[in-house]
Amino acid sequence: MEWSRFLSVMAVIGVLCAPVATAQEGTADLRQTLAEMQRRQQALEYQLDQLAKAIDDVAWFHRVGDIAVVDKWRIIGPPDANPARPKAPGASNPIKFYTYTFLPRQRAAGEKLPVVVLPHGGVHADFTTYYAHIVRELVSQGYLVVAPEYRGSTGYGRAFQELIDYGGREVDDVHAAMRWTLATFPEADARRVGLVGWSHGGLIALMASFAHPGEYACVFAGVPVSNLVMRMGYHDAPYRELFSADYHVGATVRQDIEEYKRRSPVWQVDKLAIPLLIHTTPDDEDVNYIEVEHLIQALKAAGKKFEYKVWPAGTGGHSHDRLDTPEARAARREIYSFLARYLKPPRPVRFDP
Repeated sequence: MEWSRFLSVMAVIGVLCAPVATAQEGTADLRQTLAEMQRRQQALEYQLDQLAKAIDDVAWFHRVGDIAVVDKWRIIGPPDANPARPKAPGASNPIKFYTYTFLPRQRAAGEKLPVVVLPHGGVHADFTTYYAHIVRELVSQGYLVVAPEYRGSTGYGRAFQELIDYGGREVDDVHAAMRWTLATFPEADARRVGLVGWSHGGLIALMASFAHPGEYACVFAGVPVSNLVMRMGYHDAPYRELFSADYHVGATVRQDIEEYKRRSPVWQVDKLAIPLLIHTTPDDEDVNYIEVEHLIQALKAAGKKFEYKVWPAGTGGHSHDRLDTPEARAARREIYSFLARYLKPPRPVRFDP
């Protein structure tokens, strides 16, 4: 009798527990499904980036092919600074990346041409036909333009994007692209090489000029990222997570403030040794004016000779001098006037915006 009662009780418990177990299993299955969907979505995003890059590469020939010989090359930069598996075969190999070149079609035989190195902006971004009008203006003046797709650029898959080294080895990639250009193009004049960059590209231009002043004649930095310590303070969490990710800096600014300072131009201003022009604007929605203001103050405090201009608010914010507006073209004419002083292009006032 007791045994029968025990079996009955256990049967009741089994019935009561069954829905709970089923619910738990269902929740686990749902989580697994959602995780797989997220993984596939991320993979699709990288594939779409690659597709967009392929389409935009074709567009380059249509946008500037009439005045420039457009090409895209695969070259090398330094090895990964922090490989995930440092003992794996190839872990110390150079990083392979692409770079665009735009050689003016209008050039005299044997003529030496000045070079403009133009790194793109963005934390994760790439060199697109967003810059087509600027490339046209530079090429029309007789500049050989080189635009490196340094490590961390988008459009080449997840592995390459996660090689990002903001303010670090990416600067070395850009400098490697410049040296490769001089070695590849007999038209390139090593004495007339300038750096031009906006935003993140402005940071790279500044850092390259600080590291290799003897190899560049001048540098322009438009709305440049200048102080990553300050920047982490006024940007939101998703932005900060791009830097603290395991594959990148791997620490927050609070955890490793010196590393963020090392990657910031404002802490390197004592190294400036070539002509510099800075553009900024008070209503910049990305690189807050206070960042560039700090850079300007630091340069002054270091006793450096340089030029800068604060463009009025209401002209386009972060992209104020990269737009297709009269105000933006006027701003770029000032940039080109600055470059012409040191790079001596063949046709300094003839460009087709």
